[in-house]
Amino acid sequence: MINWFTRIPNWAALSLVMNGLLFTTVLAISHQQSGASELYAAGQLNDPLVIDAAIAPSIPALPHPSGGRRLSYTQWKEVLAQDAKLMAARNPDRLSVLLGDSLSLWFPGELMPGQRVWINQSISGEKTRGLLNRLDLLKDNDVEAVFLMIGINDLIWGESDQEILANYREIVRQLKLTHPNTQIVVQSILPHGGEASTWESRDKLAALPSERIQQMNDALQKIAADNQAYYLDLYPIFVTGDGTLRPDLTTDGLHLNRQGYLVWRSAIALYAQLKLQ
Repeated sequence: MINWFTRIPNWAALSLVMNGLLFTTVLAISHQQSGASELYAAGQLNDPLVIDAAIAPSIPALPHPSGGRRLSYTQWKEVLAQDAKLMAARNPDRLSVLLGDSLSLWFPGELMPGQRVWINQSISGEKTRGLLNRLDLLKDNDVEAVFLMIGINDLIWGESDQEILANYREIVRQLKLTHPNTQIVVQSILPHGGEASTWESRDKLAALPSERIQQMNDALQKIAADNQAYYLDLYPIFVTGDGTLRPDLTTDGLHLNRQGYLVWRSAIALYAQLKLQ
């Protein structure tokens, strides 16, 4: 009998091995960080990040784009345009971009993986169409890598799968066109907390089946493959056995707590080390 593993394409076999390694390693890091957090709380460690070898020892904090102000969508775009302009003037080596919605927006700057210069170009509540319409903000930036996560707001607020995927294809296509040498990392949509969520629109989350998110992620992986982009599958790291967002990683069933961002950061750092050159 021929082993099934020998009958799949080489790229698929490599992807399976890669995802298995990523999943196992990040879970191990997550458990380590949980243990370190407990020691830190007990006063036995001075720094809760001390055991994390995936981050450089000293990383300047990434300022929140709005400085904590409440801004309209138009004002947000103006702030991000100014940030991108200032970064283009600096033209740093290894510029990397967080691109997405509130999940990316609130990524703590001090947790960003080291060896890169980061700029956050995310807006709370963002959808695929809005992101597509503001990609030109990065047109003058020399970007090494883009870490893209978008789509959960589209799903929550009733956009069709066809519309979401059409926008997503165009986002990746435009990024490839304007930044042909940039490494584009499509990140999977995360699970949500379902009935246990405390987010203000928890009924919207409860009405969004986990199966739909998984099907969307399958489609996003294909979009990445079709456009010579990378795909970082975060979903298995954040999901419970019943298909919901791990309660230890979230504040309200949708957004992440610090431990959630530690897990995400570890995944980005490991993926970049293994896959990006």
